[in-house]
Amino acid sequence: MRHRNWILILSVVLAGMLTPSFAQDAAKGGDPAAKKKKGAGGPPMVLSSTAFPDGGTIPIKYSQAAPGAAPGEGTSPALTWTNAPAGTQCFVLHMHDLEAARNGTTDDQVHWLVWPIPATATGLPEGVAKGDRLPDGSYQTSATGRVYRGPGAGANGPPHHYTFEIYALDTKIDVAPVADPFETRKLVMNAMQGHIIGKAVYMGLFRRPQ
Repeated sequence: MRHRNWILILSVVLAGMLTPSFAQDAAKGGDPAAKKKKGAGGPPMVLSSTAFPDGGTIPIKYSQAAPGAAPGEGTSPALTWTNAPAGTQCFVLHMHDLEAARNGTTDDQVHWLVWPIPATATGLPEGVAKGDRLPDGSYQTSATGRVYRGPGAGANGPPHHYTFEIYALDTKIDVAPVADPFETRKLVMNAMQGHIIGKAVYMGLFRRPQ
């Protein structure tokens, strides 16, 4: 009985010693370690464009249906991104058509892949010229070739969802393009694995006019 009393007294003393510390943590907004972990990533990346609203209709100008556009091409829209995570070494831009299944596979259409964009970049201008490399040294490719491939969904059926994704990486990937753009995309995506520290998405809808 006396032994149990000593255990009870010791428990009360320890509780009295620990309670103030938990109360102080609660007064400051919770567990400091959890709070630090929650804020470690900083604000999320944001991708935006002045060409069309997120989730809105992509204007004809930026599509394959634009007057004077070369087959399978178009004018690329201006894109900007903010809140790149600390430690970013390069970016990768990926534009694809979520509704376009390629030859009965799980691959969707490669409309634009640009990599590795320098870490100092905050966007891409409107009307990026065709060619293997951009002025900043980045590679580009698409199902059309070394050029931006504008949206081209047919007039019949619902609009397609064209998604622009910007990835921030903690390393500069060294991947040279190969002849097949789908294989190139696979190589780039594989090289990105384990190095993505940020991502933002912007989406537009398009179908050719009747």
